[in-house]
Amino acid sequence: MPALRATCATPSSGKSLQTRPVFHRKREPIEAHLTIVFAALAVARHLQDQTGVSIKRLVQTLRPLQSVTITIAGQPIQAQPRLTAEAEAILAKIPRRAGH
Repeated sequence: MPALRATCATPSSGKSLQTRPVFHRKREPIEAHLTIVFAALAVARHLQDQTGVSIKRLVQTLRPLQSVTITIAGQPIQAQPRLTAEAEAILAKIPRRAGH
């Protein structure tokens, strides 16, 4: 089965996004998958609009930023990633609301 093609949601870009084929056969898993895909696209577009940075660049810059919790001798230790200057600049452009 050939890879599926999805047109980028940005009308001016005219580029296509490569996607992998998904082999769901029942309606519920298909709808769940599409819900997740569209939610991810909505979040990505929101971040793109807030920061002025392309989705591709957001992913490349922010993907390495993951925290991990390690338990040593019963004590949880959380390791935070080191932010690059570019990641800090992107994150600074995202408005933060109190209580969220």
